[in-house]
Amino acid sequence: MDSSTIIYSLDLFGVAVFAVSGALAAGRKRMDIFGVVVLGIVTALGGGTIRDTLLDSGPVFWIHDPAYLLVAVAFSLLTFFTVRMLTAHRLALLVSDAFGLAIFTAIGTAIAFRTTDSFGVVVVMGVMTGTAGGMLRDVLSAEVPLVLQREIYATASLCGSCIYVALKHLGFSGIACMATAVAVTLAIRLAAIYWSLSLPVFDSEKNIPDKEEAE
Repeated sequence: MDSSTIIYSLDLFGVAVFAVSGALAAGRKRMDIFGVVVLGIVTALGGGTIRDTLLDSGPVFWIHDPAYLLVAVAFSLLTFFTVRMLTAHRLALLVSDAFGLAIFTAIGTAIAFRTTDSFGVVVVMGVMTGTAGGMLRDVLSAEVPLVLQREIYATASLCGSCIYVALKHLGFSGIACMATAVAVTLAIRLAAIYWSLSLPVFDSEKNIPDKEEAE
């Protein structure tokens, strides 16, 4: 199996797990089957769509290859019919989202390298591919996006994308870069979930005296 086939298979797997993530989020909000499919598609395809649009690299990936759309719809429906009688636990949502985040971060970084040699742009596109779909999912399901919460989320994606860029600069193969990026992103995100790790919070109110104290 050549590298392009591996990357394509990994990309479809990422679409599948992110579609499951979106469908689970829809289930937590008790959406109907149409809402489940829409949220699954948006979660699975949103980040890559924004990436391809900004990079202006030709047709958006799922328009160029409708298999991505079919996989997103299929796994959204599969989740609806297999999980709808059960409670969609937040942990299941977080874990499936973590796999999607790791895979899409690596895929997005690799695709960006085909269009630009700017390391900064490549990293931004990698992080965007990994996080944008989840952000759209959370907004549509009336939740505060994970990327804006204390949880280590975008930071995990950033680390994975930076690792990819560093290894690429050192001359490692694309497959090695991708595998390492996926492993690093996934490990950081799962560790954050398991140990409830978070970044420091900027609480400006602590440094602003109350009106009565100021007087």
